[in-house]
Amino acid sequence: MGRIETFLGKELFNFLFSPAVFFSLLFLGRAVFFTTLEMVRPARKVSYRSVIWNDLVACGLYIFVVIPAARYLSRFVPGYHPFPASVSHLPLALRVALYFILADFGHYWVHRLHHTRYFWQMHKWHHSPTYMYWLGGVRATIPQQFMVNVPYILAYPFVDISPWWMGLAIAVSSTVQNDWMHMNVTWRSNWLEWVFVTPRYHHIHHSDNPQHYTVNMANLLTVWDRLFGTYINPDKVDGKLSFGIGEQQNPVRLVLGI
Repeated sequence: MGRIETFLGKELFNFLFSPAVFFSLLFLGRAVFFTTLEMVRPARKVSYRSVIWNDLVACGLYIFVVIPAARYLSRFVPGYHPFPASVSHLPLALRVALYFILADFGHYWVHRLHHTRYFWQMHKWHHSPTYMYWLGGVRATIPQQFMVNVPYILAYPFVDISPWWMGLAIAVSSTVQNDWMHMNVTWRSNWLEWVFVTPRYHHIHHSDNPQHYTVNMANLLTVWDRLFGTYINPDKVDGKLSFGIGEQQNPVRLVLGI
């Protein structure tokens, strides 16, 4: 980051990388990129009016509650290093890759936990959209937001990487989970689905068919679904899916997860 600061100058660097400006620019870039993809190759017709207000509320919760709270809690993370020596000799690229794998493994099990009777209420809001598009994935209650980040915090001490890399991993995971997996694009089956979660792969999980509620639950790597019996081949599922939770819910309770 020092080279970037030198290139831009301290004042411009501090402005661009202030949380409010940085996340605003990041959101704008994501919006332009994913909206363009959806316009070029839409999988289904989307009624944005019926979903946009819920998703803007979700964005507000993330920006004004989750991010400030995460920044506060992150100050307690750097001092927690139980086993750094075991992997500190490995190349940085390998440690970062290992971190992604460990965190994604934990994320898979947190997601499965959300689909149990004890945690489903806090996860319902995420499954409530009746249309799938790139911004729909941001719809998550505050308890869910914190739960899905727990694996990234727990995996951090075991790979001896800087907090900057941990933040990048969470940002990448957020983009994958909130934008990429949910975007409304036509996706053809290829080798990528053998390794990574794709939009059509994850859309099945959001189907309003109860048989699909507990399948294709992986966040980044599809291997977890294959290993633990939650995989369903998208080629064997009717592409004319409908989405939602199939019931009317009090909107306030949905947002609060209670």
